[in-house]
Amino acid sequence: MSTASIIKLTVSAVAAVSFFIAKNVLKHKPEDSVNPKKRKKLNRLFFFGLILSVWYFIACVVNEITGGMKGINVEFEMFADRVDIFGLSVSKSTVTTWYIIAVIFILSLIFRLFIFPKFKESPKGIQNVIEILVEAADNFTSTQTHNLSPVLGEYIFSLALLMIGCATVELFSVRPPTSDLVFTFSLGLLTFILINYYGIKKKGFFGRVKALASPNPIIMPMKMLSDIAVPVSLACRLFGNMLGGMIVMDLLKGSLGGYAVGMTSLAGLYFNLFHPLIQTYIFIILTLTFINEATE
Repeated sequence: MSTASIIKLTVSAVAAVSFFIAKNVLKHKPEDSVNPKKRKKLNRLFFFGLILSVWYFIACVVNEITGGMKGINVEFEMFADRVDIFGLSVSKSTVTTWYIIAVIFILSLIFRLFIFPKFKESPKGIQNVIEILVEAADNFTSTQTHNLSPVLGEYIFSLALLMIGCATVELFSVRPPTSDLVFTFSLGLLTFILINYYGIKKKGFFGRVKALASPNPIIMPMKMLSDIAVPVSLACRLFGNMLGGMIVMDLLKGSLGGYAVGMTSLAGLYFNLFHPLIQTYIFIILTLTFINEATE
């Protein structure tokens, strides 16, 4: 261990102990001996000072154990690696998606068969939360598509669960399927199929063709090209945003080295949870918007 490292550890340890003692001394002082506003400010100062000192001490220890900052080395591929399963070459994103679907399915069975074998008329606890989520998905879908189809709400709810599951696996250092262009294009293709299915269902085949040729048949090729571009646009948008979040996390870890302790967890709350939830919402709202446009 170098002299600089010893000094860092000593200073951070002394600072942490000092802030801890100061916080306890302030706590045991009589209420009337210190101005309430000043007490509140000092208490906040000592608290954050203690947190930062402890974090820096732990970061220095981790940095010493891991050999310090090793520089930025970020490697990524547009498509996920492949594995052999029973002689078949399968994408790792596909395998991860299977695991996510299996976990959702098992949790659903446990919820339905063991936790709530019979739903109560007056829901409480978990049942109430589940019903609120399902009703919210149904109401949101119905509002966006003007009560087009009750089945569409079930698809949107399932899609949201799948994408949230994809975001969750990144917390376990697993590449999320949504950062694989093949996976995102598959979701975009499903949206393309739904757009044309509901468009034809609502207007009929010739009505759908007439809508594409409106107001002038000359623009029909451009409208068709625009429809074909929808799944590509959705796929690339989702893929780029999810891959970007993954790269930012890798850059943060690589640039900070051992000092990334705690920071990656805080950043992960955004890039691995909040940011994917935003992208899930955007993907869903665009899907419903395109379906609504095709049926108007």
